[in-house]
Amino acid sequence: MIIYPAIDLYEGKAVRLKRGDYDQMTVYSDDPVKVALGFKEDGATALHIVDLEGARLGKPANFEIIKEIVSKSGLFVHVGGGIRTQEAIVKYLDVGVERVILGTAAASKPDLMREMSYKFGEAIVVSVDIKEGFVAIKGWTEISNQNALNFCSAVENLGIHTLICTDITKDGMLKGTNMELYHVLRSKLSINLIAAGGVTSLNEITALSELGMDGAILGKALYTGDLNLKEAINICQQKK
Repeated sequence: MIIYPAIDLYEGKAVRLKRGDYDQMTVYSDDPVKVALGFKEDGATALHIVDLEGARLGKPANFEIIKEIVSKSGLFVHVGGGIRTQEAIVKYLDVGVERVILGTAAASKPDLMREMSYKFGEAIVVSVDIKEGFVAIKGWTEISNQNALNFCSAVENLGIHTLICTDITKDGMLKGTNMELYHVLRSKLSINLIAAGGVTSLNEITALSELGMDGAILGKALYTGDLNLKEAINICQQKK
């Protein structure tokens, strides 16, 4: 299982939200590049970046800082947030982003998701953000009428290779992730699955790895010190 430390960006700063609420935003660093290099120093090989500002606006808003992170860190980076056109996808891929995450675009424009998957293959990742069993969109500010499990199955049927799944009621709460959700998804899907939202303990890292998850995104728990990145990565290496 690959550990993806997360950097959420807003106005060029590394921030975290609580339960996806923009009114409950904490700024952790004015230098996201330094944060990325710190993760690399602790052994990270991959990085999860979300342009929260872009997700809210519907178009990339922190492109230059993301470009700098990719260039200076040399890490495997996947990026999401406000990516809703082919032009935006190509722009990120051209500066070295390995995978581009479609969230709102995947939920609201299935034809675009299908077309982009056909054109760019494994470089397209779909992120499903779940609240009370339904898909959340537009930077978690709206809840759609799409059943989350049905959506995940549809994504797999379209040929998407990787799915990031977040229970946003757990995100930023430091009270644990939704293991039941991942048990259900792993039993129903053969697609690559990455867990996100509320992963707080080394025991959860172990459990997710043993469940057969392909990745886990670590956010607030790293910034607060509740999780040690080196220890989390070491657990995954031992499980190989």
